[in-house]
Amino acid sequence: MLSLRSAAGQVFVLQVVIVLLLAAAAVTALVVQANRGSEREAERLSLAAAEMFANAPGTAEALKSPNPTAVLQPRAETAWTRAGVDFVLVMNTDGIRLTYPDPEQIGKKFVGTIEPALEGRTVVERAGGPALPAGTGPAVQAVVPVMGADGSVVGLVAAGITVENVGDLVDRQLPIIFGAGVAALVLSTTGTALVSRRLRRQTRGLGPAEMTRMYEHHDAVLHAVREGVLIIDADGRVLLANDEARRLLDLPADAEQRHVAALGLDGETARLLASAEPVTDAVRLVGDRLLAVNERPTAPHGGQAGSVVTLRDTTELAVVTGRAEVARERLKLLYDAGVRIGTTLDVTRTAEELAEVSVPQFADVVTVELLDPVLRGEEPPEASTEMRRAAVVGLKGDHSLYPVGELIRFVPTHPVAAGMITGRAVLEADLSTSDGWRAQEPERAQRVLDRGIHSLLVVPMRARGVLLGVANFWRANASAPFEEEDKAFAEELAARAAVAIDNARRYTREHTMAVTLQRSLLPRGVPEQNALEVAYRYLPAQAGVGGDWFDVIPLSGARVALVVGDVVGHGLHAAATMGRLRTAVHNFSALDLPPDELLSHLDELVAHIDASETADDVHDGDGITGATCLYAVYDPVSGRVAAATAGHLGPAVVHPDGTVAFPPVPVSPPLGVSASLPFETTELTLPEGSRLVLYTDGLVEDRGRDLDSGLETLRDALAGTGRTPEDTCAAVIEAMLPARPTDDIALLVARTRRLDPVKVAQWDVPRAPSAVAPVRTACARRMADWGLEEIGFATELILSELITNAIRYGGDPITVRLLHDRTLICEVSDGSSTSPHLRRAKTTDEGGRGLFLVAQYAERWGTRYTSAGKVIWTEQALHGGPVGPSGDLGDILLDQWTDEGL
Repeated sequence: MLSLRSAAGQVFVLQVVIVLLLAAAAVTALVVQANRGSEREAERLSLAAAEMFANAPGTAEALKSPNPTAVLQPRAETAWTRAGVDFVLVMNTDGIRLTYPDPEQIGKKFVGTIEPALEGRTVVERAGGPALPAGTGPAVQAVVPVMGADGSVVGLVAAGITVENVGDLVDRQLPIIFGAGVAALVLSTTGTALVSRRLRRQTRGLGPAEMTRMYEHHDAVLHAVREGVLIIDADGRVLLANDEARRLLDLPADAEQRHVAALGLDGETARLLASAEPVTDAVRLVGDRLLAVNERPTAPHGGQAGSVVTLRDTTELAVVTGRAEVARERLKLLYDAGVRIGTTLDVTRTAEELAEVSVPQFADVVTVELLDPVLRGEEPPEASTEMRRAAVVGLKGDHSLYPVGELIRFVPTHPVAAGMITGRAVLEADLSTSDGWRAQEPERAQRVLDRGIHSLLVVPMRARGVLLGVANFWRANASAPFEEEDKAFAEELAARAAVAIDNARRYTREHTMAVTLQRSLLPRGVPEQNALEVAYRYLPAQAGVGGDWFDVIPLSGARVALVVGDVVGHGLHAAATMGRLRTAVHNFSALDLPPDELLSHLDELVAHIDASETADDVHDGDGITGATCLYAVYDPVSGRVAAATAGHLGPAVVHPDGTVAFPPVPVSPPLGVSASLPFETTELTLPEGSRLVLYTDGLVEDRGRDLDSGLETLRDALAGTGRTPEDTCAAVIEAMLPARPTDDIALLVARTRRLDPVKVAQWDVPRAPSAVAPVRTACARRMADWGLEEIGFATELILSELITNAIRYGGDPITVRLLHDRTLICEVSDGSSTSPHLRRAKTTDEGGRGLFLVAQYAERWGTRYTSAGKVIWTEQALHGGPVGPSGDLGDILLDQWTDEGL
């Protein structure tokens, strides 16, 4: 078992040698360490004993006595015995011994270094004096000074000890070292015996000679055969590769123990080799060789799980290899086309992607022509030979082909015309002999041939049975001409592109319809008014139109309403709903409702729309789940803003000093979410020149930016003085607009103005008929001051009727107010909520004609309700004749009676 001819015996001898070397090294290290430790211990003991005796009480006084030896010798003997040193020696400053273990040495010169000690320092050195009775060998001594009361050195004390008396570490540890060595040898012998027995079992009783012979046979067979052999484990790592396998697969020198995927093979071959599935004569193209691959699992035949792969070179099938390569490239190109064509919903870009995918893998140049209706997103009515070039890829500079965007009318003999008529691919292998192609433009055709273009394949593009255009594949210079077998591939490629182009066309149509609808529903401009200077921005989302809107609505009393809103969702339905809500806001605002009441009516409308519409009625598949709206009314007389919001972000206010604030506005649920919850109105007063900013959430919320950070960015963009609303809009959009907006953005900036107090007049009217004339006279004087005598008569008539009605039918208090703005505004308010109605008086009625006259003389009139009652208001043009717009006063009055009545 332990024969030196066996591997176990050789390992055993090696272990014995290693154990002996380790034991010798350990003993040597221990001796060296013990010597060093003994010396350090001797130094420590010597120094401690010397310092202890030198500093002991009475030592310095004894040195000054007449017989120091008689006093110090007994003390020294006691000191070296207790301290465990070999001697304690006292000497005077001349180095003469006063004490010593050997009395004969007292009075002699001390052998050692005393100069540093005389200077007050301590000296530790090897002893060099006479032999000590306590032992032989090297000794260590320490010399320390004895200090007098005045701090001077009055003597010296030396203490020493031989090194051999300090420690016996080696003597104590040598048995342990030798015992450990013996134990190691025993364990080595036992381990070697166990390993030898295990080797015999694993080799099935084969000895070294049999194993050697078996390996030689294995090696000879493995490397002599002309078939590649690979052994791969269950994890896909190469355990063995013979020379032929290395040559066929061009494996690196360190292929063994590496994963198959890390050998530089193509992905399909690597997956095949790493698979544990049995394979029989699978043909794989590896480099320039066509290999037949066979794979079988090793598990049924013993050994660890894995597989054996054999490779056979079948390069003689060169023709098959070439066809397989072409087929592989075509399949890869079709895969690339499926991935790269149709990445956008743009018709022109999709045509460019078809051309880019095909060059240079299939053609040197690709051009795409599409019917004009397709480019506009419309359905082409029928096949036509008049098309517009949408893409050219493959040539640079002056290539003589028709440029992108040009409308081309192909002659009937042209291959493109033939393809559009028949709906099949047309091959012109040699363009120089194609009379039909040259007939289009002979000079241009010759220039194309001079550029080296020599072969053409025209493929119509059809989707859902409709021809959309053609794809032209050209080959030039050294490329081989197109062949018949290229038609099928080109048709498959064009068919995939046609589906993407048709999707883009339909998206273009729907997007165009949505944009058209949205533009028709959004404001075309800002109405004329003097209360606010307004600027706005509206930006649709990248993916399409949405339901954001804004409005500026003039109200009675020179007031102006500002509105922003957002309908949930995108597309045609959101745009149409936005138009309905915008119209509803216009209608409700005509009633001069407060903001909270207007939003309540709008909430009921949205809830009704949600309830009446089903999923089948919605074009985009999503019903309205609500909308948000912010409605604010600004009064230029008082400078007050009344605002209410339904689930919408509150406004921002930029004060004249440039500071930005977001005043708190009570937020109610979005419109349509809960029609039963009330809305609240908040009021604030703005200094003249303040900027009121209304916006939708698309401005401050986007991917990668939360609401808080968006509001802070908006605050920074709005801050500053001296900006007009237009400048503010530009600055905000530049700072806030994301690269690809995912939501619509509506921004409305209004700078406030105040109506000059000189142009406001107000009177309190007692509730008595006699009060009408004084008020009418005061109004006439104020109009004269304003230079409005031209409309004075009509105004007096209007005020007389309105004040009389208020006194007769209204309640206290009664107030008259005139506003000189773009029009003359007359307002009569009272404490009653009863509103007069315009009617046609009967022949026998004594009244009922005053309000009719008011309507004839005023351009607009109406009623608005307040918390204290109502206000009847009229508006008149600042310049006009003394009669109403439809005739003189007599005609107007006579029209109230018919001939039968008279």
